[in-house]
Amino acid sequence: MKKELRDKSRVIRNIVILAIFLLAFIIYYTIMAMLGPGKKREALNAEYGLVQEQQNDMNSFIREDSVYISLLKQKSFLQSRMTMAETDSIYLTVNLSDSIINLEINGVSLHTARISKFGLSKIISEGNEFILASMIAQPFNILKNYSTIKKEPLMIRMAPRDTSEYQPDVIPDTADTEPVFFIMETNKGIRFIIYQEEKINPGDGIRLFMFDLLHRIRNILQEMKSVMLFRVPEYHPYIKIRINRGDAKIIFRAMPENGQIGVFI
Repeated sequence: MKKELRDKSRVIRNIVILAIFLLAFIIYYTIMAMLGPGKKREALNAEYGLVQEQQNDMNSFIREDSVYISLLKQKSFLQSRMTMAETDSIYLTVNLSDSIINLEINGVSLHTARISKFGLSKIISEGNEFILASMIAQPFNILKNYSTIKKEPLMIRMAPRDTSEYQPDVIPDTADTEPVFFIMETNKGIRFIIYQEEKINPGDGIRLFMFDLLHRIRNILQEMKSVMLFRVPEYHPYIKIRINRGDAKIIFRAMPENGQIGVFI
C-alpha cells in the first residue's frame, strides 16, 4: 500500500513539474513573440529612417504636410517601377491607393486586376510615412512562394516510338477547380498574401482555412526555433490582397520565381 502511495505521489509530482515547465515555456515564448513587432519596427527605422541634416521649423512644417508626403510616396513608387522596368522581366505593381494590381514588363501593362479588399499590418498602416516612402523606393524581391496551385502544371510522359503510339496529352488545369491562394515572402521581410475573393466550390472555405493553418504552423515552427536559441523571432508584416480568382491565377503563374514587386501605399 505504501509503495502504491509513493508511486502515485511520484507521478503527481512529475505531472506538476511538467505543467510548471510548460507554463514557464509558454510565458517565455509569448514574451519573445511579443517583442518581434518592436524589433522589426526598429530594424525598419534603422534601414529606412529619414536622416535630417537640418532640423528647423520649415522642415518640420513640410514633413507634416499631407500633400508633400503623398508626392514623396508617388515619387518613390515611380522610382521603384523604373528600377523594375530596366530588368526586362515581368514584375508586379500594387497600387493600394487606386485598388489596382498590374503585371508589367518594361513599363507596359500586361494584365490589370481590381483589388476588392486589402489589409495591412499596423507597422505598415500606422508606420512613419517617411520610412514607408523610403522602403517602397526600391522593389521588393520575392524569395519564396507558397500556394494552393502549381506554378507550372506539368506532366512527364514517355516519348512514343512512332506516330501510331502518339496520343495527345489532355492535361486538366486543376486551378479551375482548386481555390487560388498564395503567399510571396520578400527580402524586406514583408509578406504579400493574395487570395481569391470568390468561394465557388463548397470546399473553398475549408481549403483556405487549411492553407492558412499550414502557414501559421510554419511560422510557429520558425518562431520556436528562434526562441529555443534565445533569439527574438522575426516578425513579418503583411499586405493581404483579395482579387478575382482568374486574376490571381494569372498573376501567380506569370510572376517569375524570384520576381519583383513595386508597391504604392
